[in-house]
Amino acid sequence: MALFRRATQASTPLTGRDAVLADLDGVVYAGPHALPHAVDSLNRVAQAMRLGYITNNASRTDASVAEHLTSLGLSVAPADVVTSPQAAMRLLATMVPAPATILIVGGEGLVVEAEKAGYTVTRSAEDSPAAVVQGFSPDVAWTDLAEAAFALKVPEDEGGIPWISTNTDWTIPRERGVAPGNGTLVSAVHTAIGRLSVVAGKPETPIFEEAIARFDAQRPLFLGDRLDTDIMGAVRAGIDSALVLTGIDRPKHVLAAPQGSRPDYILADLRDLHAPYPATTEKDGVFTVNGASVRIANGDVQILSEGSAQIDLLRAGAAAIWATGLAIYAFRVPEKLYADPFHRP
Repeated sequence: MALFRRATQASTPLTGRDAVLADLDGVVYAGPHALPHAVDSLNRVAQAMRLGYITNNASRTDASVAEHLTSLGLSVAPADVVTSPQAAMRLLATMVPAPATILIVGGEGLVVEAEKAGYTVTRSAEDSPAAVVQGFSPDVAWTDLAEAAFALKVPEDEGGIPWISTNTDWTIPRERGVAPGNGTLVSAVHTAIGRLSVVAGKPETPIFEEAIARFDAQRPLFLGDRLDTDIMGAVRAGIDSALVLTGIDRPKHVLAAPQGSRPDYILADLRDLHAPYPATTEKDGVFTVNGASVRIANGDVQILSEGSAQIDLLRAGAAAIWATGLAIYAFRVPEKLYADPFHRP
């Protein structure tokens, strides 16, 4: 993790990169509006290297996402956007060849990609679909979930049809707060039929592999706001990652992050991409970032110095806790360590 091993005082998270791959919800925007400092920071990135976007949100097409981002002040073409429906269609092609009929649960983003891939789309289990593909849309209703359940009633190992979900994010950040995501809707179908879907998007690797190939990235940095999808997926794909605290996961989640879901960088917002990333040093069990110092003794996480910035205290605390190899519930953690002054939707 660059947080402790690779960061140097003079480098920024962008040092040595040839591409930045950014999640959207909670990183660039929440609902229709850009998050503070996101657009200016990403425009600076685009002046120096390739900038692409990866989204698990299946409700919109790559063209509509690009149009939205451009309206916020970015310069984005559809080819700059990698979506979970695109990953789902690539996965589906290995199971059911086009022009088979597939039942879609989701919105325009999923329908357009299915039709582009040559599939026939239905919304009814009575059309004997060869597979079910499920993705997020705010318009998904109980009737849509019921049709999926009807189509999937036979277990796959007994001759039932495949079930692919674009992603299983439990939540999605919206302008008014945090709302149920596709994982919640997928779980409703799972509860009804007792089957699990195959996942195409983050944290699975196909969506990252497509982005790396599309942008010809050798040394990319991935930006995300969720440990369980964004950061875990980047780790699985072998990509360095940065968690930005403008979306779903908060400081307490960072401190508790298990191995395999830990970011290389922790950012208060996207301005930190362009700032020197402070080295984390360790001496006699004391972890220090700038003026913030933390150690662990007898099960107590102790703040020796708060420093001048809460983000540095969080970085030091995370390094100290992660270095033990133990889960956070093994320690007594002071509330100051997971204070949350950072912007969130």
